[in-house]
Amino acid sequence: MDQISPKLLIPQSFLVNRDDVTSQLGLMWELIKAPLLVPMLKLSVYICLGMALMLFMERVYMGIVIVLVKLFWKKPEERYKFAPIEDDEEHGSSNFPVVLVQIPMFNEKEVYKISIGAACGLSWPSDRLVIQVLDDSTDSAIKSMVEQECQRWASKGINITYQIRENRTGYKAGALKEGLKRSYVKHCEYVAIIDADFRPDPDFLRKSIPFLDHNPDIALVQARWRFVNADECLLTRMQEMSLDYHFTVEQEVGSATHAFFGFNGTAGIWRIAAINEAGGWKDRTTVEDMDLAVRASLRGWKFLYLGDLQVKSELPSTFKAFRFQQHRWSCGPANLFRKMVWEIITNKKVRFWKKVYVIYSFFFVRKIIAHMVTFFFYCVVLPLTILVPEVKVPIWGSVYIPSIITILNSVGTPRSIHLLFYWILFENVMSLHRTKATLIGLFETGRANEWVVTEKLGDVAKKVAEANKNKTNNKAIKRYRSKFTDRLNTLELGFSAFLFLCGCFDFMYGKNNYFIYLWLQTITFFITGIGYVGTII
Repeated sequence: MDQISPKLLIPQSFLVNRDDVTSQLGLMWELIKAPLLVPMLKLSVYICLGMALMLFMERVYMGIVIVLVKLFWKKPEERYKFAPIEDDEEHGSSNFPVVLVQIPMFNEKEVYKISIGAACGLSWPSDRLVIQVLDDSTDSAIKSMVEQECQRWASKGINITYQIRENRTGYKAGALKEGLKRSYVKHCEYVAIIDADFRPDPDFLRKSIPFLDHNPDIALVQARWRFVNADECLLTRMQEMSLDYHFTVEQEVGSATHAFFGFNGTAGIWRIAAINEAGGWKDRTTVEDMDLAVRASLRGWKFLYLGDLQVKSELPSTFKAFRFQQHRWSCGPANLFRKMVWEIITNKKVRFWKKVYVIYSFFFVRKIIAHMVTFFFYCVVLPLTILVPEVKVPIWGSVYIPSIITILNSVGTPRSIHLLFYWILFENVMSLHRTKATLIGLFETGRANEWVVTEKLGDVAKKVAEANKNKTNNKAIKRYRSKFTDRLNTLELGFSAFLFLCGCFDFMYGKNNYFIYLWLQTITFFITGIGYVGTII
């Protein structure tokens, strides 16, 4: 048999200009594009369009519901039994339930006085209030300062106890669980959880406890967070926009329609009996608050969100702290979904539509799809269609749907409407980090159970900013600043280069004018890549 020439196995066009490396690479690209890349990219587009439609319908649904809630729903005081608890002339304060206030801490040097002072200033009868400072600090100097602060308030007649553990097993969940084991807690009916940077107003308990006291089916009353440092820098403004939508729409809709939402971990009051019935605090994920909320809901307990009851808090002022927080908030829910989805499906105590809401709306769309579609569609698939012009993305998927979703997301913070375009770019960048964390949680790999406490700066950030304006070179500024290499984020820098090349290709050969968006997104990825997102210095 005659030997077959290798030339017969290679297209003739491939042999042209074989000495030209660029031409050869181009021909190889053409060879693999049609049979492999085009079908895969088309499938990716269809999947992303499907996810975008799911997110779009979810946002429209919540938009309609929140409008109906604001226009026609009765206020919480009218939907539930509510009557202020007053002192009784004959029995004094005995008609007030005993409330436990837990303040979990971990090396909170800058803010420990804030939360302790706010808790001690609550306008609740002192003989019906127990304040518990749960200090897991590893710094002996900080532990000493926190203990002294507790002793100072105790000397004023406040019933405050300082609790420490031998180890940090279970992190925050472990500390809260250990605190509920104390013998004096058995006399308490409710527990208010206040993180170290939160500062409730004096009437916080008086506005919330009556809902629990007069409605035995309510397990949780959640207050809204109000951010004292929202105007500190661009980073905090971006966070405010995202979180305001969560509190203004998501929490309100869940409370009004299904009496269920995710506990935010702080600024909330629990019925201790509900915590015990749900199985107590568990540390199997990094979102112990959401875990407890889902388990309590599956046992038939109702939750109430009070949007008018606001508690002051602090947003992360550094991009590093923000990234750690977002990893925990994205990885934890995905990991919890993995562990609880079958338990939710087989539960017989809640209605079918509540199961659908929890599985589809609460977990799948908001905690998984929202991150993935933002990253894969607008940061990966859409740029790749520029390199593969055979694949088209309909304008409704690339422009109309994301525009409507963005407008709906902006209703929570109308004062920042002028920052909306930059917020879109920033959220796209963060979707990379959140998608990575979500996949880690879903597959329970790597950093699935990593817990890094969000750094709180209290008034330090303001002092540093003022000192910087005065051009003073002090230790506070040196400590607040970090090394350039510590701020570098290589993954964001890599995507910045990828999007820049796609933008250049679209500018030279494309017809959709995506390069404008791609170059702006490139700049945002680059800024976050070098760690200079809204720094206050």
